[in-house]
Amino acid sequence: MAGSDRRTFLKQGALLGSGLVLGGICGGSAEGKLPKSKIVVSRDEGLRKGGEEISAERIGTLLDRGMQGLFGGPPDEVWRALVAPSDTVGLKVNGLSGKRMSTHLALVWAIAARLERVGVKRKRIIIWDRMNSHLEHAGYKINIGGNDVQCYGTDAVGYHPRLIGYREVGSLFSRILVDQCSKIINLPVLKDHGICGVTLGMKNFFGAIHNPNKYHDGAGDPYIADLNVLPIIREKTVLTIVDGIIGQYEGGPPYMPQWTWPFNGLLFGLDPVALDYTGWRIIERKRAEKGLPALKEASPVREPTYIATAADANHRIGTNDPKRIDVVMV
Repeated sequence: MAGSDRRTFLKQGALLGSGLVLGGICGGSAEGKLPKSKIVVSRDEGLRKGGEEISAERIGTLLDRGMQGLFGGPPDEVWRALVAPSDTVGLKVNGLSGKRMSTHLALVWAIAARLERVGVKRKRIIIWDRMNSHLEHAGYKINIGGNDVQCYGTDAVGYHPRLIGYREVGSLFSRILVDQCSKIINLPVLKDHGICGVTLGMKNFFGAIHNPNKYHDGAGDPYIADLNVLPIIREKTVLTIVDGIIGQYEGGPPYMPQWTWPFNGLLFGLDPVALDYTGWRIIERKRAEKGLPALKEASPVREPTYIATAADANHRIGTNDPKRIDVVMV
């Protein structure tokens, strides 16, 4: 199989296996049935080297295993199908909660290494979030310019002046997203949120807009769904990987060590709704295990109903139907 044909095969296989096409949910098969959305969970109980240090070798293996599980091809071929050397690839991290509950550096650098290996120049890889201070708090070193991997917040470059909106959302978007990046890999964290219930892949794009404070009412519903339906997010985001090295089931978004646990895993998906649904259920199971009420019964009540809204007929971002989600452990 020729290189271009193989890349096309990998792209199509992953998209169909996840129930997606480039424009959103598939219209269905000839039999009228929608395909399932595939979510891959890759875990390694030996991920940490006897404490807090994450094994670079093990996180790389975990990443490769998850990519192969999701796309069904060798990891390097998968990366080549997702990005081209001409792309500028943004790694949208979550840096709000310090070194322990933000997107871990070890994961981000493992992804950057694989992007470089398939031809993306280091200076065309941008690690980013809303503010430089958030990145620094999470342990990242700000770097703007030169030939190394870039790392900076929107406050370093500003927001694009055109207001972009849908229904209840109208925002200015980061120039990093609008002007600088041709592809985005979304890298949220597996954790509870004291207002919106959970903060996973879709809510991570609150870090791309100038006014996220406006969109927390009603546990983020419908705002998170309205934000993620926008083409500027949907068309550029090629993959979401949830950092579940440490999970937090209560007290988020700030780091609260008494409510964390070592999940030691990553979640991979192309369907952001199915991925958020899967992460939400993991958090709910841990809450039940620890004797805490479900989020719809918590105080304050914060069931993440925006996940269902994102799946409705007005948004069609993905599926929240567990019968249409195929969770695969690798």
